[in-house]
Amino acid sequence: MFLKILQHSKLLNLKQSVTRHYCTHTRKIKSVDVKKIGPFGWFLLVIPATTFSLGVWQMQRKKWKEQLIADLQERTASHPVKLPEDLDNLKDLEYKAIHVRGEFLHDKELYIGPRSVLVKGDASTKSSLVSGSANTTQGYLVVTPFKLENRDDTILINRGWVPNKLKDPKTRQEGQVNGVVDVIGILRTHEPRPNFTMKNREGSNIYFYRDLNHMTAVTGASPIFLDATNDFDIPNGPIGGQTRISLRNEHLSYILTWFSLCGATSFMWYKKFIK
Repeated sequence: MFLKILQHSKLLNLKQSVTRHYCTHTRKIKSVDVKKIGPFGWFLLVIPATTFSLGVWQMQRKKWKEQLIADLQERTASHPVKLPEDLDNLKDLEYKAIHVRGEFLHDKELYIGPRSVLVKGDASTKSSLVSGSANTTQGYLVVTPFKLENRDDTILINRGWVPNKLKDPKTRQEGQVNGVVDVIGILRTHEPRPNFTMKNREGSNIYFYRDLNHMTAVTGASPIFLDATNDFDIPNGPIGGQTRISLRNEHLSYILTWFSLCGATSFMWYKKFIK
C-alpha cells in the first residue's frame, strides 16, 4: 500500500513538472514570436495592404473607363442635331453629331499632323478608303474654316485625313468642293498640349495638336470645331470619321499586377514572421 502511494506521488510530481515545463516553454515561444515580428515587421504589412487597395481601385477605374467608352460610342452614333443659335449651349454637346450648312473657305486651310488614319474611331495601319499609290499610313488632318449659311458665324471643320502626298490641295482638286454644302460633324473642344508633344510653331499652318484657341485667332473663326463624319467623303479627298472614340484601357493588366504583388508580399511576410 505504501509503495502504491509512493508511485502515485512520483507520477503526480512528474506530471506537474511536465506541465510547468510546457507552460514555461509556451510562454517563451509566444514571447519570442512577438519579439521576432517587432514594429518593423508590422510596418511591412503596409505593402500588401497598399497593393490590395490599388488593385481594388483599378477595378473601379476599369468599370469607369468601359462605361465612358460606351457613352462616347453612343453619343457619336446619335442622330445629328442642328447647331444651336446660342453657342454657350455647346458645352454639353461634345462628341454629339451636329448638322451644319454653309461654304468652305479653302484659302485658309490648316493641317494637324502627322497622324495615322483612323478607321471606326481607332488607329489603322492601312486604309481601303484611299485608292492607288496614295494608300499610306501617315498623313494630315485637313481643317478648313466653314462659313455658315444665313449666319455670321464661321466655324472650323476637320474634313478628314489625307496621306502625305495629297496634303497639297492642288493634288486633290476634286475634294475642294465649292458652294453651299451640308456637313455632319462630331463636336470637339480645345485640346491641351499632350505630354512629349512639340509646341505648335508660330506662323505655320501645320499643328501638332488641336490648338483651338490659336486656330480661331489665325482664321477668325468662332471656337467651334467639328470632326466631319464619313457621310460626305469624296474619292481621293479627305477621309472623314477621324474622331477617336477608343480610349486607352489597360486597367486589367494593372489589376493583375497589383493583386499579384499583394499575394507575393503577403506570402513573403508570412514566411518571414509567422512560419
